Amino acid sequence: MAYVVTDECVDVQDRSCVEECPVDCIYEGDRMMYIHPDECVDCGRCEPVCPVTSIFHLEDLPAQRAHFGPINAEFFGEIGRPGGARKVGRIGHDHPAVAESAT
Repeated sequence: MAYVVTDECVDVQDRSCVEECPVDCIYEGDRMMYIHPDECVDCGRCEPVCPVTSIFHLEDLPAQRAHFGPINAEFFGEIGRPGGARKVGRIGHDHPAVAESAT
């Protein structure tokens, strides 16, 4: 996994990252965006366009947000590897940790 979306995205979902992603690996849950760990090519184009500083390279995740690495990966457990977010559209749910979090 190259890049990870964290809690600053919850209930924001600006989508600037989606517009910038050349491989369409950023998927939309109900409350936040998620980067597919197998589809991301580590280009880094999503990180600087995020208006709320929610995207970090996995190796640069702040300690208090480290749990978002597994959250992003686990989100795709049921979906698998669809080969692009535009193919599936909005997913309709979030990882349980995100769905249950307070804003």
